[in-house]
Amino acid sequence: MCVDYTNLNKACPKNAYPLPNIDHFVDDATRNIILSFLDAYLGYNQIPMAPIDMIKTTFITEEENYYYKVMPFGLKNAGATYQKLMDRVFTHLIGKSVELYVDDMVVKLPTPAQHSEDLVDLF
Repeated sequence: MCVDYTNLNKACPKNAYPLPNIDHFVDDATRNIILSFLDAYLGYNQIPMAPIDMIKTTFITEEENYYYKVMPFGLKNAGATYQKLMDRVFTHLIGKSVELYVDDMVVKLPTPAQHSEDLVDLF
């Protein structure tokens, strides 16, 4: 199934929340011995839609009309909204042992001794 949100995306103001610079992550990774790469698969679908905005995601099937109760992929501001949430959740780890880019996470350490503990902190 594919829902076309072109018109909704045109009508929505852009969320100016900045995405991290991916070049920073690549440069920083070279200074670490151990890296664990994690993907928060379907993480967008964990963020509830505001009740007032649910109706805006309505789509039609042959049987019924539906709308999303959680943030669907494809909305203009989905990436920025998700990044902002992840930055809030992991604020105590970002830059120290974790780097986040939307739904991708890297746990990084220059020595192996602390890696397991940092993974526990992340989870």
